[in-house]
Amino acid sequence: MRRAKLDKIDKKILQKLQARGRITNVELAQDVGISAPPCLRRMRALEEAGYIKSYHAQIDPAILGYGVTVFAMVRLETQAEKDLEKFEKQMSKLPMVRECHMLAGDVDFILRIVAKDWDSYQEFLTKNLTTAPNVVSVKSSLSIRSAKDEPGVPIEE
Repeated sequence: MRRAKLDKIDKKILQKLQARGRITNVELAQDVGISAPPCLRRMRALEEAGYIKSYHAQIDPAILGYGVTVFAMVRLETQAEKDLEKFEKQMSKLPMVRECHMLAGDVDFILRIVAKDWDSYQEFLTKNLTTAPNVVSVKSSLSIRSAKDEPGVPIEE
C-alpha cells in the first residue's frame, strides 16, 4: 500500500538510496538531517509501501566478459493477452535478456540483451529468440556505446 504523499525527507531518503544503496543508516540520517532511528523507520516504511523494490550492485558487464549489448525489437504473430504473457514469461527465464518491455506501435517488445560477443548473440538469436512461439520477426540493433546508464527515476523535491 502506497503512502498518500511523500514529504521532503522521504524524497531525500529515496534520492540518497538510489545513488548509494550501500549507504549506512547513520550516514543516510546525517545526509537527510534526521537522527538514525526515525530514518530507519522511514526507510522501512518506504520499503513496505513499495517505493523501494530492491537493493542491488550495478556490475560492469565488460569486466565479466559481456562486451556486446543488443536491443532486439520483436514482433509477435498475435497480441492476445495469453500470448503476450507467455512471451514475457519465456524471456524472464533467459539470463542474457536483461530487460523486456512491451511497446505500443509496430514493434511488440524491445529487449536489452547482453552477450559475450557477436557470435554468442547470433547463437542466442537463432536458438532462443527466433524459435520462440509466436515470434514473427526480430530486428537487432547493436549498441556502439552508452552515453548514460543511470538507474532509477528522477526524484524532485
